[in-house]
Amino acid sequence: MTRQHSPTPDAAPPGHSHPGNTPAGKGTSATEWWRDAVIYQIYPRSFADGNGDGMGDLPGIRGRLGHLRDLGVDAVWLSPFYASPQADAGYDVADYRATDPLFGTLADAEAVIREAHHQGLRVIIDIVPNHCSDQHAWFRRAVAEGPGSVLRDRFHFRKGRGDNGELPPNDWESVFGGPAWTRLPDGEWYLHLFAPEQPDFNWDHPAVQDEFRSILRFWLDLGIDGFRVDVAHGMVKAPGLPDIGHGEQARLIGSQVLPFFDQDGVHAIYRSWRTILDEYPGERIGVAEAWAPTIERLARYVRPDELHQGFNFHYLNTRWDAEELRTAIDTSLTALGAVGAPATWVLSNHDLVRHRTRLGGGLDRARAATLLMLALPGSAYLYQGEELGLPEVTDLPDEVRQDPSFFRASGQEGLRDGCRVPLPWSGTEPPYGFGAGDTWLPQPDDWAALTVKAQTGDPASTLELYRGALAIRRAHPGLGAGDAVEWLAAPDGVLVFRRPGGLLCTVNTTAETVRLALPPVRQLLSSRVPFVASSSPAVSPSLSAARQPSNAPRDETVPENREVSEVREIPADTAIWWAE
Repeated sequence: MTRQHSPTPDAAPPGHSHPGNTPAGKGTSATEWWRDAVIYQIYPRSFADGNGDGMGDLPGIRGRLGHLRDLGVDAVWLSPFYASPQADAGYDVADYRATDPLFGTLADAEAVIREAHHQGLRVIIDIVPNHCSDQHAWFRRAVAEGPGSVLRDRFHFRKGRGDNGELPPNDWESVFGGPAWTRLPDGEWYLHLFAPEQPDFNWDHPAVQDEFRSILRFWLDLGIDGFRVDVAHGMVKAPGLPDIGHGEQARLIGSQVLPFFDQDGVHAIYRSWRTILDEYPGERIGVAEAWAPTIERLARYVRPDELHQGFNFHYLNTRWDAEELRTAIDTSLTALGAVGAPATWVLSNHDLVRHRTRLGGGLDRARAATLLMLALPGSAYLYQGEELGLPEVTDLPDEVRQDPSFFRASGQEGLRDGCRVPLPWSGTEPPYGFGAGDTWLPQPDDWAALTVKAQTGDPASTLELYRGALAIRRAHPGLGAGDAVEWLAAPDGVLVFRRPGGLLCTVNTTAETVRLALPPVRQLLSSRVPFVASSSPAVSPSLSAARQPSNAPRDETVPENREVSEVREIPADTAIWWAE
């Protein structure tokens, strides 16, 4: 597929149902923009504060959209800003058609959508269908009406086990730790795979299905371009809610086979949703945050009549190891290509340790991992702040933490706050231009050099690396959409692959500089300032094997035919893009 270029900053996305655009399906050809889109995740409470209360909000987002335009992304994904008691940072939704006052008003949400489209950015929002808040009108009424209420059928209410119903209905555990059941004073138990404040919907009930179809239409009518489906592998539970039969702690992301995740029944839901998405002009999309035991199971979520993309957690969980990375890349491309879906690549998000810290190796390795990801065929997701090279904040004191799982005895590690620290925009001390006052999580005192302002214009900065990489990715015919890579011979610890259109990518995952014999190429972009801080003397990018001194060290990767190859030195933890 030929890469489709995003609109200019002053235009709405092509095919979008906004003034000056012809709706898709009426004389226009589909762009399939989502096949190679770079999508930037905004965690609203940590992006920008528009009213000075220390919490990021929708006006703050609207005022900073120019940063994302300049960065060169195609779309933004907003984590939840719905009305919510914030028991789980907005993933406990009380009203799916309202904006929480913490973030602004529904008018503010509409203004963000309009401004994003004006800047040439599409907008994807979270939808949270597995569970709601215990303050949702349905659940509150179900509790108030007591056993026998018809509204209890829209959730999973059960009588307990034991002589007096004092034991949970089964042995399921919450992902956040402890039993997945909470008992009400009237004696019945309700299911929550996450916090007790997040009761699970019963997706066998027609009213639940109807309600979410209506919610989708509500936001599509307001102009959003797609939904990221939270816990897309949840929703449907195995008939009879059978015991698991073991004591292993349930995890949101892992290889476990569980009776409440990745059930075949979820696919009928997404086929229903796809018909709604396809009714709207502009190629509106659905993105699955789905974890399945295998990449082949994940591919089922993105078959042609279901969702458009699925997060590739298999790749995200791969270590910085050339062999493992190549296996993950090949497996992903094969499984997703078999159903005609694009691969997606992601390194960080709001639930995980930032990849600069998680991968080890510091900023050099993080930058190399980014160039590798952006060179792969398909769509890429960026998490706010990674373009600044932000590390995980690992020294937050216990008294400031707000991750709900931190306060539970087991479950997730409870340390998600470290990747949610508010962004630094400018200045030499906190709050670094985030807002007018203190921030909801404290920022480190040593982030002055990491601000957007400090990095802008510095060719060695991580921000300018991202800007340059995304500009090249947009322009070069060898980057973006596609379904395969051509692997070239490389020594252990090194990846070398070619993309159509004359793009070559080399990645050194080892701790030492390596010498590679490559076809005649010129360097487009290096994850390091070219050949600086290498473990060997600096080498000119134009150095060829034929020009090396006669006493140069031999390398088994250097062929005897020196007329058709050039020897290049690739520093440790470095990725380089080359044009053939």
